[in-house]
Amino acid sequence: MTSTILITICTLLLVAYVFTLTSAKTRIPSVLLLLILGWAMGQLSTFFGVELPDLDPVLSVLATVGLVLIVLEGSLDLKLSRDKIGLVSKSFLGAISSLLVLSFFTALAFSVYGGYPLRQSLINAIPLCIISSAIAIPSVVNLKSSQKEFVVYESSFSDIAGVILFNFVALNTSYGIETFGAFGLQVLILLAVSFVATIGLSLLLARINHHVKFIPVILLVVLIYTGLKTFHLPGLIFILLFGLFVGHLDKLKRISWIRKIVTYSPEKEVELFKVLTTEGTFLIRSLFFLVFGFLIETRELFNPETVLWALGLVVGFLLIRALQLAISDKPLMPLLFVAPRGLITILLFLYITPEQSIALVNRSLIIQIIVATVVFMAIGVMLAKSKSQKPKEVNQSQPKMKLKPTEYGITQV
Repeated sequence: MTSTILITICTLLLVAYVFTLTSAKTRIPSVLLLLILGWAMGQLSTFFGVELPDLDPVLSVLATVGLVLIVLEGSLDLKLSRDKIGLVSKSFLGAISSLLVLSFFTALAFSVYGGYPLRQSLINAIPLCIISSAIAIPSVVNLKSSQKEFVVYESSFSDIAGVILFNFVALNTSYGIETFGAFGLQVLILLAVSFVATIGLSLLLARINHHVKFIPVILLVVLIYTGLKTFHLPGLIFILLFGLFVGHLDKLKRISWIRKIVTYSPEKEVELFKVLTTEGTFLIRSLFFLVFGFLIETRELFNPETVLWALGLVVGFLLIRALQLAISDKPLMPLLFVAPRGLITILLFLYITPEQSIALVNRSLIIQIIVATVVFMAIGVMLAKSKSQKPKEVNQSQPKMKLKPTEYGITQV
């Protein structure tokens, strides 16, 4: 039995690796293929009567670790500079504004048409309105650099803001001056803890001489995030700050006190840390979406009682997003469709207590919205044809110029 499980897991992960390799040519996000593969494995296990233990706790653990690694991987790749201020501000404001607007109108729809209390409706609406960085970031590797950076910032900010808003609404029954004051104090505590933890982890990277040095750091990152989450603090802010700090050590070493802390060569160590984080992210993310697809039941996917709600909400999400992109002066294609729901939606849905849940927001609605947004994203990415991918026409009457390949296509020298 153990050999069969190991063979199955190894085979599925190798198939997931093939999906990752081929996604650049097929333009089909590997996440969608993983969901389909997991669902197919679930159908086969049911057909052959294979009994497996309850995988819901495993899904929750994979979701937590996967979220940490995905945000860390994305923040390590981000490069901050003065010319990126506009991009960061647009993605931040876009993520915050769309989250607030979508959450309010979705909650209002639940309250008016479903007859649920507004606060209860808002608690259930927020998870549905958060863009999943776990799905969005790995799905835009083939887009233009500016579009890819926008998605990384936007989805990361959406995750962080969504967790903060969810905790604020779910943990408070009144919203007066004292509530907002306590919330502001929590944010200050979080920033202080994040600063100390980031410096401490950087010291570890500098001081550990053992050949095993990156895994303990990643374990401590997950541990700190989990501890912050236990105290209802948005630990994703810490992950984002830590990734940005480590990713910019080559520039930060110009500061004297940082140069005293970071005594190693940042280029080599950071590159190795990125490689390990990227491979760990691939492993955890693949396992998560395989397990999630495995747990999808066909009757939940095609539940007629929630399908109209799911489609209506997805259309509403796209309309608000189109307005957001227009205000942010960003192209509609393919960014309009790159707003999937996924890992963070499932995580927050699991945190909703029975007293706060509403009958309408059930597993069927969650699964339908996730699948619909992922499918729309896949269609948008596949149909996207950036100008840089098209070879420029050469005027025969003009002298021919040498061409050389670039990251996104063929450009003139």
